[in-house]
Amino acid sequence: MSKPFIEQVHYIRIPVRNLEQSAQWYRDVLGLQLLSITDAPLAIIKVNEGPFLLILVPTDDETFAHFTIDNEQAFSIGFTSSKLTEFHQHLVDNQVTVEDIEEDNGHAYFHFYDPNGNKLQVHW
Repeated sequence: MSKPFIEQVHYIRIPVRNLEQSAQWYRDVLGLQLLSITDAPLAIIKVNEGPFLLILVPTDDETFAHFTIDNEQAFSIGFTSSKLTEFHQHLVDNQVTVEDIEEDNGHAYFHFYDPNGNKLQVHW
């Protein structure tokens, strides 16, 4: 195959229990742009200037956007931030469940959880 059929990732869907509250958290705490809350209902969140979107999907099910390996939670969504330490403190200041900043071969990162228990990562 000379050219792949898939060009890019357009969006990732994240399960949430309270759509309005979650949309506000992603907007107010993470600083992402809330484009709309649709009648479907879904919340469409834009990640900066690129084409990438997060779609918040309401559910009453006990489900998450992460998975487990050997019964340990493993993230499936990773963000980047050039202000890792400041972002970490911002999350702490906003009472977000945040793990310590770790380093691995010059790569710094930490994990945090949204209000629905979805494990996320940010690195630099």
